[in-house]
Amino acid sequence: MIIGIVAVARNGAIGRDNRLPWHYSADLKFFKRTTAGNAVVMGARTWESIGRPLPDRLNLVLSRRGDVELPAGVRLLRSREEVVEFAAAFDGDVFVIGGAGVFSSVKDVIERWIVSHIPEIVEDGDAFLPEGLFDGFDVRDEFDLGEGVTVRVLDRQKPGE
Repeated sequence: MIIGIVAVARNGAIGRDNRLPWHYSADLKFFKRTTAGNAVVMGARTWESIGRPLPDRLNLVLSRRGDVELPAGVRLLRSREEVVEFAAAFDGDVFVIGGAGVFSSVKDVIERWIVSHIPEIVEDGDAFLPEGLFDGFDVRDEFDLGEGVTVRVLDRQKPGE
């Protein structure tokens, strides 16, 4: 399954200066626990901001840029079609972790969203969740992580619903 996973502030911000503009340990632990043992897809700027492979996950970088340098074990994908092909052959879930451009480019193949709602407004945010990403999705589950963070799990509506 291809799953989008994102933390978003009340004003739609998802980043500032190529970093998360907050630190909520409950959300970071949830992200790690949820994505461990699976694959994560990220854009080149997200890769650069993290600076290393996320442990216990297969790290995939989606980029059309020719100058992306990746260490051994990190795979480069060039298109959303390659993400779909990889997901079909992979024995596990494929989590799309950002950034905004990657979310936009694969939004039509994401089957589920896991959205952490951060209890802040980030006035100086410079990366925002693209509009309409959750159109055609229904809330399947909602739970509290603590620290004011709420998680919503949304599944894509089936045709005819």
